Amino acid sequence: MTSATRGFRLDSDNRLNNFAVEPTVYVDETAKLGWTKYAEIINGRFAMIGFVSLLAIEVSIKHDVIGWLGNL
Repeated sequence: MTSATRGFRLDSDNRLNNFAVEPTVYVDETAKLGWTKYAEIINGRFAMIGFVSLLAIEVSIKHDVIGWLGNL
């Protein structure tokens, strides 16, 4: 007789087992490289972060960053 109680199990003598219940292990077989939907989502998020960062820099230094980089 085994039953789970708050992450611990009771053994056959109804004593509390000191070992935690092991989580179920699984392998994610979906592709994470190449032209996948996941890659496009990540690229879009990084593009949004970069665009907002560029706007924040322009507001903080009160100059056009693209024009400033062109004059270097």
